[in-house]
Amino acid sequence: MRVRKDLIGFIVVVQSILCFTHLLLYETWTFSPAGSDVHGTFWIKVVFGFLSVSFIAASLLAFRYTNPALRAFYRVAAVWMGLVSFLFLAAVSSWIIFGVAGLAGLNVNFHRTVELLFAAALMAGLYGVFNAGWTRITRTTVRLANLPAAWRGRRAALISDVHLGHVRNGSFLRRMVATILKEEPDAVFIAGDLYDGTAIDARRAAEPLSELVAPHGVYFVAGNHEQFGDDSKYLHAIAAAGVRVLSDEKVEVDGLQIVGIPYRSAARDGHLASVIRGIGLDRDRASILLTHAPDHPEIAEAAGVSLQLSGHTHLGQFIPWSWMARRIYRQFVYGLSRIGKMQVFTSSGAGTWGPPLRLGSNPEIVMLQFE
Repeated sequence: MRVRKDLIGFIVVVQSILCFTHLLLYETWTFSPAGSDVHGTFWIKVVFGFLSVSFIAASLLAFRYTNPALRAFYRVAAVWMGLVSFLFLAAVSSWIIFGVAGLAGLNVNFHRTVELLFAAALMAGLYGVFNAGWTRITRTTVRLANLPAAWRGRRAALISDVHLGHVRNGSFLRRMVATILKEEPDAVFIAGDLYDGTAIDARRAAEPLSELVAPHGVYFVAGNHEQFGDDSKYLHAIAAAGVRVLSDEKVEVDGLQIVGIPYRSAARDGHLASVIRGIGLDRDRASILLTHAPDHPEIAEAAGVSLQLSGHTHLGQFIPWSWMARRIYRQFVYGLSRIGKMQVFTSSGAGTWGPPLRLGSNPEIVMLQFE
């Protein structure tokens, strides 16, 4: 009951913000300093009113149902949500320009300014949609102390945040698998959020993973989207495809310790440290911790982990959320960083959540070379 109340409260807050944002867009588009009416304001109200509730409605339906019509509706609503972020910035900028120009005694055509900034916002958003579908290969070298000789020169693929659901499905994962196989990695790490958490045939969506093979294993840990509720259907589907699902455990491969801790365990206060202690990590040998979010790297470092592999941040996906992500996760928001003796690599992810847009961040598959 408490969870349901919290969810309802969250939905009300988000929907209120969306209504205010769309009201601002409407007022910006229809405002005329001369007091003249803008043609078609009634239909503009209707369109903006529908769009303001489209994403919440599509999301609620997507958690229960899946069919072609709903998937199309969800995709359109999700793209619009991304465009709204850019349009909001354009609207605010329009009012700032209008106000500054008025104080300076300059005569600025307000509606022409709005038209130009809205057009730029839409172009940026559409590029973001294109960019979100263009997966890059990111290559980096990681030097680990006490790395077993057998692992020197070996390469591992890191992929995270695929978010299979109403926007991306098994065909997207199949392309990711094909790209990874071309790289011929020695091991593959999947750092959670393979699924979006929406209604989906989990086993069918995971089928391409059966083709993902590596000489020293393919490993997965659950992310927050798998663990919104009961994660068993996702974990069983992934395991059925031949992937080793790690849950608060350690495996050793040619002397390298590989630890997997799912999101729910790592996020609980004090639990991450106790899990690492319980699995018997050897601080004097190299180790890799696979966990979804880079929330508590200081705990893993204190426990003696050599390298943490994570995702989750998406690098904010696009402005202005990328600014917020950098503020929250600081140096751990993306790429290779260090805390004490431990290194952390945070991937920006291969897919997207919500708006299928990326601007200022790129979808990626990471290739790590160990030395």
